[in-house]
Amino acid sequence: MPQTIADPEAFARRAEEYYAEHLRAKLEPDHKGDYLVLDPETGDYEMDANQAVAFRRAIAKHPDALFHIMRVGYRTAARMGGRFRRTQA
Repeated sequence: MPQTIADPEAFARRAEEYYAEHLRAKLEPDHKGDYLVLDPETGDYEMDANQAVAFRRAIAKHPDALFHIMRVGYRTAARMGGRFRRTQA
């Protein structure tokens, strides 16, 4: 049965803090842009240039864990929206 997060903001904060304290210096020099799928409770993680691949590997190792997905060296893992393009009428 899937788990739910009682306080998603606290969960994300723990993951970000773990990343800053334990992983940033190690990962950012060589892995900028890769996706990081992190279990902030254990510190275990998977990384790949493809987010889905990293997530599948993490789930295969820990099917009952809750994960935080981030992109190494970026503030967010993804962006929403697009660019507005003017067209000539």
